[in-house]
Amino acid sequence: MIDLHTHSLLSDGELLPSELVRRAKVKGYRIIGITDHVDVSNIEEVVPSILKLGKKLEYYEGITVLPGVEITHVPKGLVKEMIDFAKRLGIFYVVVHGETIAEPVQEGTNREAIEGNADILAHPGIIAEADVALAGEKGTLLEISGRKGHSLGNGRLAMMAKKIGARLVFNTDAHDPSDLVSEEEARKVVLGAGLSTEDFYTMQENAMEFATKVLKERK
Repeated sequence: MIDLHTHSLLSDGELLPSELVRRAKVKGYRIIGITDHVDVSNIEEVVPSILKLGKKLEYYEGITVLPGVEITHVPKGLVKEMIDFAKRLGIFYVVVHGETIAEPVQEGTNREAIEGNADILAHPGIIAEADVALAGEKGTLLEISGRKGHSLGNGRLAMMAKKIGARLVFNTDAHDPSDLVSEEEARKVVLGAGLSTEDFYTMQENAMEFATKVLKERK
């Protein structure tokens, strides 16, 4: 089980990063990315805090921890700047909070995130087919979400991504312990989006390939 989108109490999650990692390990996770919400007001505090985990990764036996951030509800025109800034601060990777029917994300955020080289576009249920195609060209991973509300757009995204050939990943967007899921539960979400078991394992392979690349870049 690989999950590249979770939250700790560094933003609006319930758990310390270390407890989140521990609970994920017990749940059967092999890799967990902690991607707390940031905007211009808190990015310079959150990134150094989460990067402290990156300096202690050897202590987290049996599970790989990837420190990331999720750029959230940042106005159009600032998204690319924030992506670049987060990477300059040394964060391992950047998720952008995509346009979802569950929240009033500004229209055009999906496109700007993809053009700005976000690594993952989170729960982009409201996404144009042209943006799915662009994500496919640029290698931006598109998220099938296990989170209530955001998951309502999974079917539409799955259909377009399969048609166009864009790469998908499954993430929980976990904020509390109950949001963490087993591999079987994750697979059911993927099947519910109209995809197959084979698609689920392809998504896990996409996540593993991405995590491996990120870790190599940090060596």
